Amino acid sequence: MYQDQEFIEMVVKAIVNHPNDVTTERTVDERGVLITLHTNPEDMGYVIGREGQTARSLRTLLKIVGAKNNARVNMKIWEPEGSRRPFRGPGNAMSQNGISQSGTSQNGSSRNLEDVDVSTLDDLNI
Repeated sequence: MYQDQEFIEMVVKAIVNHPNDVTTERTVDERGVLITLHTNPEDMGYVIGREGQTARSLRTLLKIVGAKNNARVNMKIWEPEGSRRPFRGPGNAMSQNGISQSGTSQNGSSRNLEDVDVSTLDDLNI
């Protein structure tokens, strides 16, 4: 196993709850070395960290290890299909009446936006 691959496995195994599930794949192409990290889905939050800070730090350390060996090294965290939560950015935020743009209320019940009475808003002059 290569030094960069051993390094990332050692660090990640130290921060997750299921260290036996941590594996890596190392591929080399014209752009450099890519290490794909596989972890238990329950440990994904530990590896990524708040706002991606842990993953960013791991990539920075990995690039330093690679620079020592004159290689461009990057890391990709493997995500199984369907593992992402829905994006909750500004365009998908909850509206004031508790219904998202997709028509789902805060309590999870589905409601069609055409069923909402907006007749009082028709005469508004803004």
